[in-house]
Amino acid sequence: MELRVGLIGYGVAGAHFHAPLIAADPDLRLDVVVTRGRREQARAAHPDATVVDDLGGLLERAGDLDLAVVASPNRMHHEHTAALLDAGLPVVVDKPFTPTAAAGRALIERAAAAGLMLTVYQNRRWDSDLRTLEALLRDGALGRVHRFESRFERWVPSPKPGWRESGGPEEAGGVLYDLGSHLVDQALHLFGPVAAVYAEIDCLRPGAEVDDDAFLALSHRSGVRSHLWMGKFAAQHGPRLRVLGDRAGFTKHGFDPQEAALRAGDVPGGPEWGAEPEERRGLLGTPDDSRPVPGLPGDYPAFYRGVVAALRDGAAPPVDPADAVAGLGVIEAARRSAAGSTVERLD
Repeated sequence: MELRVGLIGYGVAGAHFHAPLIAADPDLRLDVVVTRGRREQARAAHPDATVVDDLGGLLERAGDLDLAVVASPNRMHHEHTAALLDAGLPVVVDKPFTPTAAAGRALIERAAAAGLMLTVYQNRRWDSDLRTLEALLRDGALGRVHRFESRFERWVPSPKPGWRESGGPEEAGGVLYDLGSHLVDQALHLFGPVAAVYAEIDCLRPGAEVDDDAFLALSHRSGVRSHLWMGKFAAQHGPRLRVLGDRAGFTKHGFDPQEAALRAGDVPGGPEWGAEPEERRGLLGTPDDSRPVPGLPGDYPAFYRGVVAALRDGAAPPVDPADAVAGLGVIEAARRSAAGSTVERLD
């Protein structure tokens, strides 16, 4: 029998990153959608789902649901997740988990006390480029890695309306929370905990109200150094990834194709889903000896397969929420570093 899902929010995250993946999974059924401003769009895309105006409408149906997904504005993640856990529902929370690490830890404790699954949608762990890099690291193709460079750069010269570009740190707005949540999570996922953080955070575009450009230098306890760039004012883009080891390096340009496919309305899954074209292959080797590497396909559907396994089989959730709390700790340290031009040590 399908697991019945309630989705809170039908903006970009809900409409493009959650609803299509839920609808495409044979073990899940999108049963309730919470949205006030996009009711008609939600009904047209998911005619079998009940559309309600607010969280209260979903909570009235909590006894008929098996899972809730929080894709509301960042500032509401904590409030909505707490209410859903109190209603007895396992929860998926879109990134960033909460505005603060302390709030995230409180939600983890709440879920544990209730015996409920809680996980965070860090979908970029299933990007093609990251999956390919993970395979290279497992095979030892780069040797001992000493530097990881990663970028999410956009060219959006004028700020767009909406909370993502107007909410301050208390609302988890700005590029550090938006794109940085992905980059920091990937660095921690690959190379482990961070001992020190240095950051530069700027608000560059005319009319911008929140940070739109950031650079983070992370010193991992493993000895790897991660350099992370994120911004919306990059007229030219650097490599998506450059990873240097004592045997070889790996450089990859271009973005994973899954986001564009989801925004275009493509149905997730199928043999070609997440595959990158041959001309976008990353380059592995040294200046004297290098070769293109076929990329593993991106696999965002794997996240919800993991959610199903956690709910039905008791498997670990696809993303440990403690990982998201660790990422928020890095983001908070980055804000302190940028404010004081300091290197922040993490215990």
